[in-house]
Order: sequence, then structure tokens, then C-alpha cells
Amino acid sequence: MAIDAKTVKRLRDKTGAGMMDCKNALTESNGDVDSAVDYLRKSGAAKAEKKGERETKEGLVYSYIHAGGRLGVMIEVNCETDFVAKTDGFIELAHNLAMQIAATNPISLDKDSVSTDVIKKEKEIYTDQAKSSGKPDNIIEKMVDGRLSKFYQENCLMEQAYIKDSDKKVVDLMTETIATLGENITISQFTRFAVGESNPQN
Repeated sequence: MAIDAKTVKRLRDKTGAGMMDCKNALTESNGDVDSAVDYLRKSGAAKAEKKGERETKEGLVYSYIHAGGRLGVMIEVNCETDFVAKTDGFIELAHNLAMQIAATNPISLDKDSVSTDVIKKEKEIYTDQAKSSGKPDNIIEKMVDGRLSKFYQENCLMEQAYIKDSDKKVVDLMTETIATLGENITISQFTRFAVGESNPQN
């Protein structure tokens, strides 16, 4: 079927994907924009990893204030071009990430960002708990590793289950968006504020 330029532009504005990619996606999706977005996401997922080394000097600082004004988040999300930074898809990602942070209060971006002191403390606690079970050392080590893995899943933003779809992690949301928008995307920093709470983040 023939795909008109207006529909291609609409999909490009929504996703930031290239013109030919948008046209091909619409052709494969019989002109349906929502289906074309899904097509771009799926077909581009394999390309996301290749974009991981690209510099991300553009982007935006997004702020989210929860109802009642007692909880807020600021997050800096970066991409490669100003064009993509202004797309609905990129702004939606920033919004969803801010909501995730507001809801889950992560202490770091990823596992590598957790301080060695925190990891050491958590390991000591888990080891003491495991030893009290009377299990042999090799089992204790596996128990500690399992509990530390759960700690990362609960406290590291990229490892957390996505609040809008528990079947995927936040890192999967990032990968899908990179594939859809066609640019590398990174999170530089975030801060969560809550009335009456101290702030453990960077």
C-alpha cells in the first residue's frame, strides 16, 4: 500500500527513527502507526547494542512532581542529537524513568555504581544470616550471592523490574527505546526528593 509523507512524518516525530526506517515500518504494518512503532522496536532491538559506544552529548533534564507536591524526581537523560531529544518517544522515556525512581527509590544507576562499602556491608549481613542456618560454606556462598543479586534487583535502577511491565527490567526499556529511536541513550544522573526524607543518591 502507498504510504503518504504525512504519516511518515507523524511516525518520525513520534519515534525519531530515520525516514526510510519509518516508511518500511509503515509498509510492513499496513499504514498503522502504533503497529509501526512496535515494528521499529522489534526490528531495531538487535542494533541497540551497536549504538552503545556512541557519545551522548544532547538530551534533557526532566522533572517529575508526584501528586501533592511531597515527592519529586530530577533526571538527566542523554542522547546523540537534539532532534531525538525533542521527540515524544524520548520525553516519554524520561517521564517513565522519573516515575520509576519516584516509586522505587533506587540507590544507584546500576551494579557498577554501588559503592564497595555498601556491597561489603550487605555481604557481611547476608553471610551472618546464612551462617546461622548451619549450612556448609559452599551453600552459604551461594546463598549470599543470591541475596546480593536480589539486593541489586531492588536497589539498582537498571536492574529493577519496570513498574509498568514487571515482565521486563528498566534496562530492557532502555534497550527498546534505543532501538526505536535509533540513537544511543544514557542516564547521567538522577535525584529523588521527598519531604521529611534524607537523600542517599548522588
